Amino acid sequence: MMTITPDTVIATLSHNIEDYPDGIVLAVDKPYRWTSADVIRKVKWLACRHFGRKNLKVGHAGTLDPLATGVLLVCIGNATKQAERLQAHDKEYIAGISFGATTPSYDLEKDIDRRFPTDNVSESSVREALKGFLGEQEQVAPLFSAKSVDGVRAYELARRLYRKQAATCKTEVQECPANLNNTENASDASKQGASGTVQEQSQSVFDAHAADLIRTSRIRIDELELLNFSPDGTPAHAPSMFPDYSGMTEQEIARAKEKDSRIHITDITPLHLPLAEVRITCTKGTYIRAFARDLGESLNSGAFLSYLIRSRSGDYPLSQTLSMAQVTTLFQESR
Repeated sequence: MMTITPDTVIATLSHNIEDYPDGIVLAVDKPYRWTSADVIRKVKWLACRHFGRKNLKVGHAGTLDPLATGVLLVCIGNATKQAERLQAHDKEYIAGISFGATTPSYDLEKDIDRRFPTDNVSESSVREALKGFLGEQEQVAPLFSAKSVDGVRAYELARRLYRKQAATCKTEVQECPANLNNTENASDASKQGASGTVQEQSQSVFDAHAADLIRTSRIRIDELELLNFSPDGTPAHAPSMFPDYSGMTEQEIARAKEKDSRIHITDITPLHLPLAEVRITCTKGTYIRAFARDLGESLNSGAFLSYLIRSRSGDYPLSQTLSMAQVTTLFQESR
């Protein structure tokens, strides 16, 4: 099985896929806003053209959400037979977790629905809370996820629920208490910016449905390190918020721009929410969005994922990935 990284990239690829009997693995840095399927679709088109095939098996070893970036292992040809093995390896993430609010999707794809006080959120309290998440544990995946529920993807059920709730929603953020029941301790800072107009969506509704519909998964978190804490929400390693169109044809760019226009990303900059940047090493199947939710609850606040970078997948670090522009060049220059 040939693995292509910046250190091993070769000037030319054979035009005969049979020269790679074990297949090819590309370590790709998935761009922001691209789905994992977008990456697979692009690589498959390039590979089919290069190898002169009408069809070619191409898949990935572990999906990433559209708003996540970082290591995505793309398997070509017979390497797809190893995808499950590659996916089973532990992974490392750099997660930006914002406190003082929640969203139905636990990230920026949905608007903030509730505000929470952040009196209990500090660098020391976050550092201490992280200790309680080490080791094996049960985790309830987000309802907005690819988990299968009676043969239906959970996100399909979530979208139906979201549309139903949106039909009767109010256009005002719901203030939430410090202990989820008492509003007297809510600080002025935690309330600042809460007057913005967003769709109110009861997070408890989504949590209850997730708990009812999705079986808990047994996961393990081996390492947790607080890399940075910013009381005003200044990120240290957040990816660019601008779409990456490098390595795409004009037609692909046009389609991507149309698709990007339909991807809603909540702007939380004016809210100045406390932000913790955490390095996480965990097993397959761990939802970092769910981890962010649970970390917020442990501090009697709310929390969601503001950005996510997969910094390692098994033996493949982010430093050894190819950009989509490099992937395109690899196949085109070998023609």
